[in-house]
Amino acid sequence: MRMKQLLLSIVAGASAVMAFSSASAADMTGAGSTFMYPIAAKWAELYKASSGNGLNYQSVGSGAGIKQIKAKTVDFGASDMPLKAEELDAEGLIQFPAIMGGVVTVVNLDGVTPGQLKLTGAVIADIYLGKVTKWNAPEIVALNPGVKLGDEEITVVHRADGSGTSFLFTDFLSKTNADFKTKIGAGTAVKWIVGVGGKGNEGVAANVQRIKGAIGYVEWAYAKKNKMSHTQLKNKDGNFMQPDDDFFKAAAANADWAKTPGFGVVLTDQAGKNAWPITGATFILMHKVQADPAKGKEVLKFFDWAYKNGAPAATELDYVPMPAAVIKLVEDAWKANIKDASGKAVF
Repeated sequence: MRMKQLLLSIVAGASAVMAFSSASAADMTGAGSTFMYPIAAKWAELYKASSGNGLNYQSVGSGAGIKQIKAKTVDFGASDMPLKAEELDAEGLIQFPAIMGGVVTVVNLDGVTPGQLKLTGAVIADIYLGKVTKWNAPEIVALNPGVKLGDEEITVVHRADGSGTSFLFTDFLSKTNADFKTKIGAGTAVKWIVGVGGKGNEGVAANVQRIKGAIGYVEWAYAKKNKMSHTQLKNKDGNFMQPDDDFFKAAAANADWAKTPGFGVVLTDQAGKNAWPITGATFILMHKVQADPAKGKEVLKFFDWAYKNGAPAATELDYVPMPAAVIKLVEDAWKANIKDASGKAVF
């Protein structure tokens, strides 16, 4: 099965740069979010078959994607951390959400089945602060009566690259643990106190799978397809939850995209009994003035196609497609803001 082979190759690959399609000078180019990579790859495959036009996307992390679009070395960047309106204006950029999904914590513990272990944001934060160091620590045992937890050292695994997945994870931990907010805080790249780093989802996954007693974080589509052992998480309403597409949708249900500058909605720690606590969107970044209007138009045609035709593939890979009302807002923003040098709308 082609998709399964693709996802297995993501796990196996230790490179920070992953690209797909046989790149040619005429291909669209994008770079950034590893969170988005599986669905971007599938969309590119389907769009190529439909239109004949290719996409070369480098899965290098949100931080690198932001740098590349600012430097104008790609046609679009992709980041799981939305840029603030001031930064967008300063760089002449527009951003819009492409897809939504969830981030999960994953562990390597003998005798613990996927989804069995319960954790809270506060306890995970203390683990990443180096304050909780063993799996049978009282804080973890209290959440998991009846689960056999040994005297095993916890090995913390985090992203080594600038990452939107890290932003979503650290934003959630900062909202649930004041000490974490003070000492580490939220960002695509933070100064970790303990642990080992890995580049991309594949680097974090490889370390967690290799090290007994490890804990890390990856996006749900990645964890599920590669049969990683995830944990339950406690949401803002106090409910322990398993990751699920419907719960990602619930986290986004109250988002006010229209009133948020640059569509920059952060969906972590949302209220609601069914809201998954580490939910986020991937944002596409493009220049408002397109030096190559034809290429800019092709990028917008690709995302227009993905909005209108890519939902089944997104759902299959455990992502959440953008709602129709949000798509209408986004495409109106394209028409109003993305132009050629003469001021003519590109889309």
